[in-house]
Amino acid sequence: MPPPPEAPPPLRTWPPGPVRPSDRAHVALRPAEAARITGGFWRERRRVNAEVSIPQGPALLESVGNLHNLRLAAGTAQGTYRGAIPFLDSDVTKWLEAASWQLADPDTPDRSTLAQAVDTMIHLLAEAQQDDGYLQTWYQVARPGPHFVDLLRGHELYCAGHLIQAAVAHHRATGREDLLTVARRCADHIDDVFGPGKLVDGVCGHPEIETALVELHRETGERRYLDLAGYFIDRRGHGLLDEDDSRGLAPGPAYCQDHVPVREAETVTGHAVRQLYLLAGATDVAAETGEPELRAAMERLWQAMTTTKTHLTGGVGAHHRWEDFGDPYELPNERAYCETCAAIASIQWSWRMALLTGQARFSDLIERTLYNGFLAGVSLDGLRWLYTNPLQVRDGYEYHGEDQGARRAPWFTCACCPPNVMRLLASLPHYAASTDRDGLQLHQYADGAYGGPTDGGWVAVRVDTEYPWQGRITVTVDEAGTGEWVLSLRVPRWCPKYTVTSTPGGTGSAEGAGRPAPEDGWLRIRRTWRPGDTVALELGMEPRLTAAHPRVDAVRGCVALERGPLVYCLEQTDQPGTPRLDDLLLDTTAGLTTRHRPGLLGGVTTLVGSGLLRRPGTAQGDWWPYRTVRGSTAGATEGPAGTPARADAVVPVELTAIPYYAWANREQGSMRVWLPTC
Repeated sequence: MPPPPEAPPPLRTWPPGPVRPSDRAHVALRPAEAARITGGFWRERRRVNAEVSIPQGPALLESVGNLHNLRLAAGTAQGTYRGAIPFLDSDVTKWLEAASWQLADPDTPDRSTLAQAVDTMIHLLAEAQQDDGYLQTWYQVARPGPHFVDLLRGHELYCAGHLIQAAVAHHRATGREDLLTVARRCADHIDDVFGPGKLVDGVCGHPEIETALVELHRETGERRYLDLAGYFIDRRGHGLLDEDDSRGLAPGPAYCQDHVPVREAETVTGHAVRQLYLLAGATDVAAETGEPELRAAMERLWQAMTTTKTHLTGGVGAHHRWEDFGDPYELPNERAYCETCAAIASIQWSWRMALLTGQARFSDLIERTLYNGFLAGVSLDGLRWLYTNPLQVRDGYEYHGEDQGARRAPWFTCACCPPNVMRLLASLPHYAASTDRDGLQLHQYADGAYGGPTDGGWVAVRVDTEYPWQGRITVTVDEAGTGEWVLSLRVPRWCPKYTVTSTPGGTGSAEGAGRPAPEDGWLRIRRTWRPGDTVALELGMEPRLTAAHPRVDAVRGCVALERGPLVYCLEQTDQPGTPRLDDLLLDTTAGLTTRHRPGLLGGVTTLVGSGLLRRPGTAQGDWWPYRTVRGSTAGATEGPAGTPARADAVVPVELTAIPYYAWANREQGSMRVWLPTC
């Protein structure tokens, strides 16, 4: 019988989180050792994750065959392998990671049932593991034979990476070593096989193992795991992946980042999730080794991604084919890929960059991606998912049940995204705050308690806010340490003006009233703090119109609506008098008003504006949708075949926009983020 679940650790050490730099790491910041979200927007999203999404995992993994395949590998079941993709085991281990972080949360409902499901899966993984430590059911059951012979497509190291991350999470959350033992045996086997002078000199077609190995090194103190991660980083880009194109299926070496060594790359490219997992791992290696060349490459590549290949929502990925980034400024709307897993990978990488450098811009992107590109991937009820997150769904859109469609589904054939969402939401407090020797930094704003060690001792604060609906964030010092220390508050890049009011010793004083955001994004307040001292930061939350870089052809002549950290969209169901969403034009001179609607979509603030409904005129018998621009040539007032040029009729309308994360939760219909203007 598995041991009974242990009680969650006290707040001072909860939760340890997915990233824990070693004592020797070359980082500017460290994740807060205590972090707990207790209310507000993100508590509700995490509640749904804990009560609905995570509990449904075991039944779904059973129904689609993931657990059956593990029993086949363990020899405790009969039948054939279920599924046609080699990485189904990773869905199990991502769910295990999510469940492990959830077990550390003192607010977890029905903890005993969740703990039992976790123990059952750990026992199953241990039974399925081979004597030499190898574990992947595809090559144990579906394609038994030599291992590590199809590194491009086999995903063996990818699955091992997710196993390791689940084991680290379980060990940090519970203190138990049963899953960690399975992961270490797997990692030891990989270390025996891969490396200079060993059986295999190669890298995985889908990066993931790199960051997992660094975290295993941090958890166990074993240097060889860090060295192995460094080997995989160093060997990528040297043509080690076999790209047999005899069937016309190979996308090229850039697809899996094997076209150029990591340190020499100038931009992000290829499969977006693979690229970002690789860069997260490379950033971890840079953090542990202090190598300046690798760090410089990470900063260069992040800059290239954000300036030329990131959508307004924080989503990344332009192409459905090969799921890749696309070219600079190739940022389509209805064909935007923006895979949910890519948004998660972006958050994971940016958090590592924030810790490495201490710069606020990385947490700015995390915020944008969290509230928009990521959160849209799961329905408000926690039961349905989006694999891709387009910025437009046209009138008359046809859905054929594919994973990458613009309609929510209860699960996917390739179900990488749902358990990925679960694990990020379960560990979300980890991304909210950090500490250094000089003080505490708040990166993301959510009701909760955050603390950690500084040179002056343990410091802790409590945050109260109605963010993102209101811009006021009140921070109260609960534990003040000794001497002076710095409380740093991130002022988001989108914020036009801020006001901060502090009350040391109960005496109010205003600082920085109506000032623009600090150049580096950090509002730093240094003083000797006392318990009960408060700081109130007020961020300007006026609705705003946003235009894209002029090289983004897909949205030229359009604007988007934003307020605070939220990107907004129009959904057909909110425009009752408008038969076709694609015929709407926004009046940019009319201004925008806000309406908070507690009964809509779980409670949202909508934006209301004015526009025109364009009803294109058509000449009788006209069959051609294009027309000559008036005045561009002689006779331009004539339409095709001598018919008069068509005139568009326009009707004034009121437009209602909802937060992008909440779209596709009601009736199916059209949607768009970027709006043509009149």
